[in-house]
Amino acid sequence: MPKQTVEAMIEGGKASAAPPLGPALGPLGVNIGQIISDINKKTADFRGVQVPVKITVDEQKNVSISIGTPPASALIKQEAHIEKGSGSPEVELIADVKIEQIIKIAKMKADNLSGKDMFARVKEIAGTCNSMGVMIEGKRAVETIADINKGMFTEEITSEKTELSAAELKELEEKKLKLAADIEKRKASLTATAKQIIESMAGQPRGAIKAKLVEAKIPTVLIEELLPVEAAAAPGAPGAKPASEAKK
Repeated sequence: MPKQTVEAMIEGGKASAAPPLGPALGPLGVNIGQIISDINKKTADFRGVQVPVKITVDEQKNVSISIGTPPASALIKQEAHIEKGSGSPEVELIADVKIEQIIKIAKMKADNLSGKDMFARVKEIAGTCNSMGVMIEGKRAVETIADINKGMFTEEITSEKTELSAAELKELEEKKLKLAADIEKRKASLTATAKQIIESMAGQPRGAIKAKLVEAKIPTVLIEELLPVEAAAAPGAPGAKPASEAKK
């Protein structure tokens, strides 16, 4: 029998003999239970995240298991306990993580990052955090990168510290709740500002209203929510389009 390969996406630590692995491995005459056990051990750190797994069986029934890593963004979401990144990371920060969590992700993704050492890889992951609106150590990730360049966190990065104490975990949870409250408060304030601008410019072209909203640093997602195309200008006003055209 020539070498056979089985590839699948598995939730970390939760592989089983059910589809997709069981039916694919059954005809190969291998110890499915042992393979499942090995996969779960290798992917234990990726619980809650889909992980690419490749199983190769040769002519002598020797089995090799290769575990890929999820995208850095998926690992950041896992560590920050968020479902998605910020839609407007330049104005909306949605989570905060510790440097140890960034080091952990950098270690997991080491083979897939361009950084030549742990300092470079940590900064690479921090860059992804910045684009997702995820803070590090209570600061914008880009500021944390500057701190790393100044020598902060050298001890943690050099020792590749990844564990958090119970007190640190509690602190993160408290920060998460406070950040959620701050986000709602900021959204309410931005919404009020946006509505005021829209009302004050009633009848003007949508482009002009949108430009004013952008100038006021209203997030794009909120602009699209509050300024639908068909309601952007009053009927008959300069720049307004007929209803039939506005809906196109």
